[in-house]
Amino acid sequence: MESTLIVPINHRIDAIVQVPGSKSITNRALMVAALASGHTMLKNALFSDDSGYFARALQVLGFNVQLYPDKKEIIIEGLGGNIPSRKAELFIGNAGTAARFLSAFLTLGMGEYIVDGEARMRERPIGDLVTALSQLGANVQAVSQCPPVRIQASGLPGGKSSIPGDISSQFLSALLMVAPYALHNVEISVTTELNSRPYVDMTLEVMADFGVEIFREGYEYFAIKPGRYTTTGVYPIEPDASAASYFFATPAILGGKVRVDNITKYSKQGDIAFLDVLEQMGCNIMEGPDYIEVEGSSILSGVDIDMRDIPDTAQTLAAIAPFASTPTRIRGIASARVKETDRISATCSELKKLGIMVEEFNDGMLIYPCMDIKQGSVATYNDHRMAMAFALIGLRIPGISIENPGCVSKTFPDFFKVMESLR
Repeated sequence: MESTLIVPINHRIDAIVQVPGSKSITNRALMVAALASGHTMLKNALFSDDSGYFARALQVLGFNVQLYPDKKEIIIEGLGGNIPSRKAELFIGNAGTAARFLSAFLTLGMGEYIVDGEARMRERPIGDLVTALSQLGANVQAVSQCPPVRIQASGLPGGKSSIPGDISSQFLSALLMVAPYALHNVEISVTTELNSRPYVDMTLEVMADFGVEIFREGYEYFAIKPGRYTTTGVYPIEPDASAASYFFATPAILGGKVRVDNITKYSKQGDIAFLDVLEQMGCNIMEGPDYIEVEGSSILSGVDIDMRDIPDTAQTLAAIAPFASTPTRIRGIASARVKETDRISATCSELKKLGIMVEEFNDGMLIYPCMDIKQGSVATYNDHRMAMAFALIGLRIPGISIENPGCVSKTFPDFFKVMESLR
């Protein structure tokens, strides 16, 4: 298997980096723009495997989607809730947002559709979303409670539905975005505590940007009346806060400082809260009008933290934790077990391979400081976040190789190029 050796940086860093557009916002904006009427240009859109699957799926469905990767722009002609194609089989790789969002989106059409993906996608749960859509009158099936999803669409009637929130917030986001195009009012009750709440906030913000406001009671109840999205003409996409987390983390490991441009603490993205974790560990956070800078600390402290709202940054913290002076406990991320891989198990396995003491729990891990991290080859399980997080350890420790480095193309194709710029 292809691998890449990470060459350590043996000095304090002083760097400025830029990261690509947010995957989460890009895919939400693609879906909402397709539902709106008229022309929308997404600026600073993400061009990666995940967003590519989503954009190509819309093209297969008959939408006019023009891709300009050199300019980081996507132009889409929304059709007011209409889906041109009456039959389509959509392959979405291992793109969770595409699978969940498209399964809800296609209920608005008139015809037969299949949403399927690669082997790991067929292991990722979608049954709760299928049940909720069925409660709203849609004809949706997923025999194994995972993709493939089969939709016999004739519009979405509406009504009342309930959905758990402890597996994936993407289920709720998918329901919310299509609900304005149901024939009747939609009421959604969340039956468990909701994980990854900031992603639902992001969904509601994107919906509001396109002119649809809803009634809600916290994260337990949502009511949506029939309505229509209005195109904004040009819709800017923020830099990806999850991608930024790897560069915010580097001063904690190497010392010095790193500035990430074009992002602020007012981001729509919940993962910006990873900065609070770094601050608890002793890092200094400085904010400018259009950037955030992180400066490392001479003494890095471990933390005990619930990351249920920012689970995509848990692996980033796991990579920093061995360099802290005290243990780090990560809690609340049981949902990470059904991501691109079982991220709890995979992270613990690879940390142990490098000689780092770690205890695994159902919802997280406890990582101990390690003064003698071993060199070794890190398996990435075809998970982009495994590759990017463990590369951080290689910036400090010699002899760390990352297997299948190309898996970063899922969300951040130029990750290793940007990481090299830290030198």
